[in-house]
Amino acid sequence: MPAREAMFYEKMPGQKLKCMLCPHHCLLNNGQLGLCRVRINNNGSLNTLNYGEISSLALDPIEKKPLYHFFPGKKILSAGTFGCNLSCGFCQNHVLAHGNPETQAIKPEALVKITRNSVREGSIGMAFTYNEPSIWYEYIMDTAPLLQEQNLKTVLVTNGYIEKEPLEKLLPFVDAMNIDVKAFSSDFYHHNCKGQLEAVKARVEQAAENTHVEITSLLITEENDATEEIREMAKWLASLNPNIPLHISRYHPAYKYEKEATAPAILFRSRDIAREFLNYVFIGNIILEENHTYCQVCGGLLIKRTVYQVTNMGLERGECIHCGSKVDYILAE
Repeated sequence: MPAREAMFYEKMPGQKLKCMLCPHHCLLNNGQLGLCRVRINNNGSLNTLNYGEISSLALDPIEKKPLYHFFPGKKILSAGTFGCNLSCGFCQNHVLAHGNPETQAIKPEALVKITRNSVREGSIGMAFTYNEPSIWYEYIMDTAPLLQEQNLKTVLVTNGYIEKEPLEKLLPFVDAMNIDVKAFSSDFYHHNCKGQLEAVKARVEQAAENTHVEITSLLITEENDATEEIREMAKWLASLNPNIPLHISRYHPAYKYEKEATAPAILFRSRDIAREFLNYVFIGNIILEENHTYCQVCGGLLIKRTVYQVTNMGLERGECIHCGSKVDYILAE
């Protein structure tokens, strides 16, 4: 699909321009790509190279995003492109984020039609995922309102590395977000991701005020698993809303990292620390762990999960069937 003019940039002297989509604020000479590899200075105009270019399209369980308190047990059509605006050496999906996968061009109207057809297979809408969706900004901005018109949900699975204004314009069309907080350490973000923790925190706070948010943190042994770091992240999330689900995910060797997979004991310890502040902490990327949701009032089982097999055990019309209390922390039909 032909390159499109991108949004959010400033023209500078000498055909230079500054991209304002994410906190990198890449200053680009003519012909130069941004760090994301998809936004380019084309003779003094910022163009996006991945508009409508889809590298992956699949029907996934909503829990795979992961979203545990957003239409549990449902499926969602999921699409990704290529590129990313962070440089994580441990990237678990580096083929799309940092590679050059084959793509197919699908216009927004066509994607909405495909999404609508997926409803018969249990889908509730479209998740923009697999690589970083924020650098697909123009395509999502053209597609999400069309999805909304069809009463289809829009989900973003994102690193949260985007500026305030672009996210503000997009949020009215977003029904849920899973935001990946890589660590709760500025040094980790700087050295391992080439990003800024404070910028991500600001976007989590902005999103949590406007839509359903769940957080994922991939734990890497002796990198971002320190007890105090987990505690501070959980305290911060709880200050926003103690019902925000936190998914502590197991790292596996990938891309440039050869460290051994995170030991289950570290995941369990981190979960227990986070649960001192947050009501719902789950463990991901490990089969042996149960990840059920229980009622805050009576402790009754609401949602039973075995990997991606999900059973509603106690949620009916927004209430716990065991005690009748309101369950407004789970969005469901």
